[in-house]
Amino acid sequence: MLYVLAGAASKSGALQPLVGAALDPAGDDRRNLARLLPPVAAASSVLNNTPIVAMLVPELSSWAARHDRAISRFLMPISFAAILGGTVTLIGTSTNLVVSGLLEAAGFEPLGFFELTALGAPIAVVGLGALVALAPRLLPTRESTRRELTEAAREFVVELDIVESGPLDGASVEGGGLRHLAGVFLVQVLRGDEIIAPVAPGQRLRGRDRLRFVGKADNVVDLLSISGLTSRVADETRFDLDRSSFFEAVVGLSSPLVGRTLRDAQFRNTYQAAVVAIHRAGERIDAKLGDVSLRVGDTLVLLADPGFRDRWRERRDFLLVSPLGVSAPPVLRHRVPVAVIVAAVVVLASATPVPILNAALLGALAVLALRILTFGEARNAIDLDVILLIAGGFGLGEAMRVSGLAGVVAEGLADTAGQLGAVGALAGIVLATVILTESVSNTAAALIVFPIALATAQGLGLDPRGFAVAVALAASASFLTPVGYQTNVMVYGPGGYRYRDYTRLGLPLTGLVVVAIIIGVPLMWPL
Repeated sequence: MLYVLAGAASKSGALQPLVGAALDPAGDDRRNLARLLPPVAAASSVLNNTPIVAMLVPELSSWAARHDRAISRFLMPISFAAILGGTVTLIGTSTNLVVSGLLEAAGFEPLGFFELTALGAPIAVVGLGALVALAPRLLPTRESTRRELTEAAREFVVELDIVESGPLDGASVEGGGLRHLAGVFLVQVLRGDEIIAPVAPGQRLRGRDRLRFVGKADNVVDLLSISGLTSRVADETRFDLDRSSFFEAVVGLSSPLVGRTLRDAQFRNTYQAAVVAIHRAGERIDAKLGDVSLRVGDTLVLLADPGFRDRWRERRDFLLVSPLGVSAPPVLRHRVPVAVIVAAVVVLASATPVPILNAALLGALAVLALRILTFGEARNAIDLDVILLIAGGFGLGEAMRVSGLAGVVAEGLADTAGQLGAVGALAGIVLATVILTESVSNTAAALIVFPIALATAQGLGLDPRGFAVAVALAASASFLTPVGYQTNVMVYGPGGYRYRDYTRLGLPLTGLVVVAIIIGVPLMWPL
């Protein structure tokens, strides 16, 4: 139900005014981050982090392109701010809800709506301060995908005309030998004022059609040897990003594209889009695109029809789909109703006996009743991968408990870290959670470590509640790699980042959070 509320906020463009109000073209990066990050963290405390970052990435990218600013200075900080905001309330992230459910299933009282706030809010404030202070110094200055595409287009855009009555006049793209070319490929057919893109293999060509090819400059000779094509001066040819439908799409962890090449995936036929470029760790892949094996975090620059984003943005194939041209306008009239509904859900869940599930369900029903979202949009807003992960994780956690594995691990941990007392055992649990959250995911880490934490606390005669809180907060401390948390993956390609960029900024932030948990939990939840 919270996913549905976040989907409504996304459709209404609730966070779009934030960018314009917080960012000053004349201000330095530190000042802009100081104004931008607190509202992002506040929003993520009551909404799912993923749609918040998905809304902000295209807005920030567009602002950075207009004002000649490095987008790499902003995208990683907003991802980290969204993660920090998720520690403030029970509904800030699914991990908090999972730990609360596990605690209740073990026979204890579930976490209160604002129970985590006592420690989560100070962690968020200190973390945001660290981001504002460190990000401008530690993050590199790299160009956005959009700017790289625009500036590099001069190097690899080639336009050729089809000779009337020549061998290609009336032939299909594949039949004319224009489909499998070394290092270059056909992305557009310009026929008068009409633009045909993407170009299907069976597309029939006509005399005087202008063909636009994209590829490596040193392979242009392959085109000039094709009978029926005549060259034209293309030195000043560039893509018109606002006229053509260009998108950037980030390959996510659960995408069926991971480990496959564009050719193996039959990308053009499957997605009705042509891949213009692939960016990996901030650099364009210098190879024949059809032979590149895709990885998590790769950013694909696509040419497609205007409906591409609506078809694929809620599917697991891409973690983020963002137009490189003008984005669709939000439904402004829905902003106030969505804000009222979200506020009502927070009040009901925190200040009345109404359970969180009931409050969220009422909010989702209100969104549908007011036609802010259709049933299809509400269904698409739900991340089924996360839901299935949580459901499977409950089974895994119970299996660890029943089989005795959790007890064995907890006994070893208690013998080692327990020699330093309750705080030592707590520190061991926190460090184990942080390591796991970088290796798998925050929710999976919480599901795996919770039964161990529970058994450790009970074995030492301690109150398990503080250990549960520590697991929830530590599982959110995913700052060291791009793959530990979805929002980190989302900004990896668009920001032009590399793995070491996350470690450079994330290491001091992780240290702050770990120390705050180890010191704060015993003070607020006596062990």
